[in-house]
Amino acid sequence: MSSALKQIFLMIRVNLGSLPRRLWISLSMVLSVALVVAVLSGFLAIARGFEAALVGAGSPDIAVILGGGTNQETGSDVPAEEIRSLTAATGGIGVARNAAGGLALSREIVVAVDVTRASDGADQTLSLRGMDLAGPGLRDLATLSAGRLFSPGARDIVVGARIANEFSGFAVGDKVRLGAVDWTVVGHFTSGGNAFESEIWADLEAVQSAFDRQGQVQSLRVRLDGAGGLPVLQEHLSAFPGAPLTALSEADLYAAQSERTASLIRLFGWPLALLMAVGATAGALNTMMSSVSDRTVEIATLRLLGFGRLPAFTATWVEAMLLSVAGAALGILASWLAFNGWQASTMGANNTKIAFQLDVTTDVALTAGLLGLAIGVIGGALPALAATRLPLTSALRARG
Repeated sequence: MSSALKQIFLMIRVNLGSLPRRLWISLSMVLSVALVVAVLSGFLAIARGFEAALVGAGSPDIAVILGGGTNQETGSDVPAEEIRSLTAATGGIGVARNAAGGLALSREIVVAVDVTRASDGADQTLSLRGMDLAGPGLRDLATLSAGRLFSPGARDIVVGARIANEFSGFAVGDKVRLGAVDWTVVGHFTSGGNAFESEIWADLEAVQSAFDRQGQVQSLRVRLDGAGGLPVLQEHLSAFPGAPLTALSEADLYAAQSERTASLIRLFGWPLALLMAVGATAGALNTMMSSVSDRTVEIATLRLLGFGRLPAFTATWVEAMLLSVAGAALGILASWLAFNGWQASTMGANNTKIAFQLDVTTDVALTAGLLGLAIGVIGGALPALAATRLPLTSALRARG
């Protein structure tokens, strides 16, 4: 081992050995870094959890047809004559057929309904989705966990698992007032934890009648006929003479929705974390300058014994980075314990509540941890430089 490396390792040992003398100020640096990392990790976990809930709902085998030139169900309207033209098509239009020979298609509408949460009396806006009987079968991950599906024309509702777990009064057999009429809960469904579990499903015509939306259809859900079905469907729709219809894969629809909201969450999270990081960096700078000041005699003595500037610089910088690593690890652990798996909700498409689970993934932890390490790298650079420029003889006299 070279002389320079030996000197670096020896000075690192000296620095770390003196940490008990500077315990509280060193802990303040560790905790400030941990706070920054935990806050950023929390925001990123919210964004990642929201993305997982929506992206997990999308299937590349399912297409959503929207009307009115929009790419969201809100504001979309699919005219009845366009639906008749689509269902009357006899050739290959990119849509799979059901067992009866008709198109694998569900007409759908989404209505916002207000529900009072029994736990705290807070009002929540949920999505009541009216659909054809084929609708549940066009959600690949959706399965009944209790009860049965709704009956045609009946005021039956099937409730997503997240709603059933969070709100009282949605047990199978309960009567729930949505809008101006009462509905009977006939079943619960799960869907792999995705956004569908934040919806209530009912028969299309029953929803249209209860909310005075007779004849209105916002979207059509269809099962594509193989991997090349979507382009064929889009070409077929482009030839319709009436209102423009847009077809996009369910995966793309939900990915676009998740990206907008996740970007907004990150837009708030990153500036706050960076602002806190500036304060933590100033704290790291103060901590390491105090460390250098506390070890003036030790550094001066080693320098007079022949230790170079590089070992003094490296040892001080390594100390700063080790404290930052400790803070980052503490912050990641705290965020994982506090946030991972925590249930949250936000407003999603159709201005209704979407429940999701915070997810502190490996990349979330790595991103937040790198910010914590950067605090040590930046905050330790100037004190490390100061350690190389100590006036040796005056430092020894001052401490003598």
